[in-house]
Amino acid sequence: MVENKRRTIHYFLDEAGDTTFLGKSKVNIIGKNGVSNCFILGMVKFNDDLNRIRAEIRTLQKQVENDRYFKEIHSINKKKTKGGFYFHATDDIPEVRKLFFDYIGKIDCSFEAIVGRKEMERFEKKHNFKANEFYADLLSHLLKDKFYTNEKLVLNVAHRKNSTENQNLKFALSKATARFKKDNPRQKIQTEIVFNEQNQIIEPLLNVADYFCWSIQRVFEMGETRFYNYLQEKISRVGDLYDTEKYVGNRHYYTSKNPLMEKNKLSPPLP
Repeated sequence: MVENKRRTIHYFLDEAGDTTFLGKSKVNIIGKNGVSNCFILGMVKFNDDLNRIRAEIRTLQKQVENDRYFKEIHSINKKKTKGGFYFHATDDIPEVRKLFFDYIGKIDCSFEAIVGRKEMERFEKKHNFKANEFYADLLSHLLKDKFYTNEKLVLNVAHRKNSTENQNLKFALSKATARFKKDNPRQKIQTEIVFNEQNQIIEPLLNVADYFCWSIQRVFEMGETRFYNYLQEKISRVGDLYDTEKYVGNRHYYTSKNPLMEKNKLSPPLP
C-alpha cells in the first residue's frame, strides 16, 4: 500500500505597527510620538510557482535600483549600500509603492491578518507586560484554524527580535493548538506546522506580506482605505481581535461582505 505524500504549503508572515506600550519610567505612550495604536500580523499564501514570483520581484527590485528617476532617493540608496533594495511600504516613495501594488494585483495569492489593539490593561493582565507574549497571542489566533487538513505548513516568518525566537513561536503554536482542540474536541490534528525565520532582503516574498499588512495598518491608524480597497479581492479576512463589542456574530472579522471602512480608524476615531 502506497502512502499519500503529505502536501507542503508555504505561508509568508510579516507585520505592521509596533509592540511598544511603555516609554521611559513605564509611561503609557500608545499612539504617541510615532508609536502605533495597534499591531498587525498577516500572512500570504501564493497559488503560483514561488520561484517564479521570487524571480519577478527581484527583477522589479533591480529595476528600481537602476532607474535614473530614483537615483537621488535616500531610502533606496541606503538599502543599496546594505545588501540591495527591497520593497518595504513604510520606506518606499509613492512611485515605488504604485509599481509594487500593481505587481501584487497581478499575482494569484490570498492574504489574512489579525489586528491587535494596544490596550494597557490587557497588556498587563493577559500578556504580563511582555511584547513577545502579545505577539504570540496574535499569532495563535492567526493559526488556530489551520489544523483541519493532513498537510505540512511552512510558516516563513519575518524576523522580529525576541518575538520570533523559536521558543516564542512554539508558545504561539501551542496556544493555537489548544484553541483548536477546545473548539473541535473530536477533531484529530494531522497538520504539521513548522517555522522558518527569514528576513526581507533574502526572502522577497515577504515584501508582498509587508505591503498587505501596511495597507491594513493605514485603515486602523489613519482611516485611509484606498490601499486596502486596491488589494481587497485578495484579502480573505481581517480579524480585529480585541474588539470585544463586536464578538457577537463574529462582526470583528472583516471580509468582502463586511469590508473595512474609514470608521475602523482606532484613535482618535473619525466622526
